[in-house]
Amino acid sequence: MIDLTTQAASERAPAPLATKGGDLAYKHRLPTRLWHWTNALAVIVLLMSGLMISNAHPHLYWGLFGANFDQPWFNPPRFPGWATIPSTYNLALARTWHFFFAWIFAFGLLAHMAIGLANRHIQRDLTLRRAELSPAHLWQDVKDHARLRFPTGAAALSYNVIQKLTYVAVIFVLLPTMIVSGLSLSPGFNAVMHWPLDLVGGRATMRSIHFVAAGLIAAFTAVHVVLVVLAGPYNELRSMLTGWFRVPPGPGDAAVARERWAPHVIGRYFTRTERTTQEDAA
Repeated sequence: MIDLTTQAASERAPAPLATKGGDLAYKHRLPTRLWHWTNALAVIVLLMSGLMISNAHPHLYWGLFGANFDQPWFNPPRFPGWATIPSTYNLALARTWHFFFAWIFAFGLLAHMAIGLANRHIQRDLTLRRAELSPAHLWQDVKDHARLRFPTGAAALSYNVIQKLTYVAVIFVLLPTMIVSGLSLSPGFNAVMHWPLDLVGGRATMRSIHFVAAGLIAAFTAVHVVLVVLAGPYNELRSMLTGWFRVPPGPGDAAVARERWAPHVIGRYFTRTERTTQEDAA
């Protein structure tokens, strides 16, 4: 087993020693794993309790205020009981669940940022290099994702450019927006800091921003879960539970049994399709 705690995704160590397909490498540190699962629980409860809060008045407006006789820009559907917390209509209890886990969500993000800066996880693993932002590199990464061609070998131990851009946007933009917009809906917070509401034009606008941010977080979570399943759920879950990740074999590691079944099958389909297209063109 190879401990790559201080080497994974580091520019000073672009080739993590003799890492090859089948090796076990230490990919996720304990603080990252703790935040991941705490945040996952908080997000689930916040989304489900938020749907119950939405059911109380399923209309979204722009501006200072919004009430029954105002014209909404969007009318969310009424969500079924299996998707809400609590499962039967109870606005007061839903708000209790929502506010309690909102503090876990907010302080968890703050701790993750502080620890990530202190142990250089953010600088080491999320910093974008100039070469990664070239149009050719970005387009190649987009094509690889669309064809479910996941990285193998040592490359699987670091984030690719789409992952970096997504995580930076979620951690430093989307999640803070969710927290600030949620706090701004609290009269107690408004008494201390009213300028966020003034900045966006009113409470109704802030409620809409909060709802849109929640939808984007739900969409990110859904895509994240699908990619984990496609990339090999056992290996991905093990790495986020224990920190240890089985390096997926590349073309030169044919003797090692693959743990990633879906990308292998679908990747062969795309390769065969490309080959057929090239032969037809010739």
